[in-house]
Amino acid sequence: MNQLVVLPLLVSLLTAVLCLLSSRSRVAQRRIAMAGGAVLLAVSLGLLLAVWTEGILVVAIGSWPAPFGIVLVADLLSAIMVAITGITGATVLVYSLLTIDRRRQTFGYYPVYFVLLGGICGAFLTGDLFNLFVWFEVMLIASYVLLALGGERAQLEGSIKYVTLNLIASFLFLTAVGVLYGTVGTLNMADLAIQLNTIAPPALVTSLAMLFLVAFGIKAAIFPLFFWLPASYHTPPVAVSAIFAGMLTKVGVYALIRVFTLLFTADTAVTHTLILVIAALTMITGVLGAVAQYELRRVLSFHIISQIGYMIMGLGLFTPLGLAGSIFYIIHHIIVKTNLFLIGGIAARVVGAEDLRRMGSLVTWFPLLAGLFLIPALSLGGVPPFSGFFAKLALVQAGLAAGQYVVVGISLATGLLTLYSMIKIWNEAFWKPAPPGADGEPPREPTKRIIALRPLLGPVVTLAALTVLIGVLAGPVFALAEEAADQLLARERYIEAVLGR
Repeated sequence: MNQLVVLPLLVSLLTAVLCLLSSRSRVAQRRIAMAGGAVLLAVSLGLLLAVWTEGILVVAIGSWPAPFGIVLVADLLSAIMVAITGITGATVLVYSLLTIDRRRQTFGYYPVYFVLLGGICGAFLTGDLFNLFVWFEVMLIASYVLLALGGERAQLEGSIKYVTLNLIASFLFLTAVGVLYGTVGTLNMADLAIQLNTIAPPALVTSLAMLFLVAFGIKAAIFPLFFWLPASYHTPPVAVSAIFAGMLTKVGVYALIRVFTLLFTADTAVTHTLILVIAALTMITGVLGAVAQYELRRVLSFHIISQIGYMIMGLGLFTPLGLAGSIFYIIHHIIVKTNLFLIGGIAARVVGAEDLRRMGSLVTWFPLLAGLFLIPALSLGGVPPFSGFFAKLALVQAGLAAGQYVVVGISLATGLLTLYSMIKIWNEAFWKPAPPGADGEPPREPTKRIIALRPLLGPVVTLAALTVLIGVLAGPVFALAEEAADQLLARERYIEAVLGR
């Protein structure tokens, strides 16, 4: 059963290689990609089921035992993240098959897409910090290519900002890894969890924690390191924006949760209080940015930032309920945010614009799309009975129980402003009449365009159904999140599974 841990990586990278070898046949690439996406979905869900029923799974690559060899570790948090990667990867792949143009497919869209998924799965499953750095780089190189593929001016401008900031993050990450290795002589995370407790003075460990906080904070787009995200996520094709929006920043959040629950827990009064302050500032600045924007994907990009604040709020609280709330929030947000980008892409294609002031009448022209938009929009705003309500409720309860009333107040205010900006999108894009054309005449309903876009509703309906399902099954999903949080707080279970002691 332990071999299941390796399969998400093998499937992703093997699919990438097969797509590359079939580069002369676009049809063959598409079929291989579809098969690879389906198998990745199946093995990622199988891994989650195995970890849930059997506990933490560990594989030592080359049979070299930890901490000397490379290990892959799947605890519940890792397995949940890999399962969501499988779901969103397969869903966005279907959208890609219908929307990515021939030129991008010819220049390697599908191989790079699966390298990206492999990098994400590797980051979630690795058991040591150096390989986390390696998988980060695999993921980021693939994302650079996807961001720039097509060579349009806006893409190149966005990719320069994206590449520059992420290279700085990688440099800081590698520096922190080097200092850490020079200090304790190991990079295996389970071994580090033991060794770091022996270091004196503890201020050195706290300084290292700050270095990791900045490095992962840039990748997660926390305050004040987020400005690269809204400058780049609106430039590539919608399918690329959607997988970026759903998954990439969550890898940074995952890394923050992993190191600040397993490694840097000696001085939580400093580290986790700082994370809580950053969470509050991230929430409020992100949502204010969203309120001020009128370009659809920029609004959604700023919302990613504000929602990252909720995810690290639970980490800052550092209680079982707070961490469970963060994990539930991540599950909900990946599904919802990916879907909002896909819906936004369809809406922009119908009206031929992404500026909300140039949109309108979609509730009349395409009522099914309008109905599907409301599901993730209301969920993101925290309206019951959707998944976002239960995610926010858990974090608010955790904050009140910890006596952190200021951050709870900011999270509630952010929820209201998020709902306001969702209503703004609804009013501008769906409800108000479309603005007149250059000739002063009201625009005609683009019937042919809407018929042509209907196949794109398949992935949207799937993610909307998952959003509803997470809300309906909030109890069992939250129980899974609680069990994952308990594993994170019981560090000895992770250490024993990896080191056998």
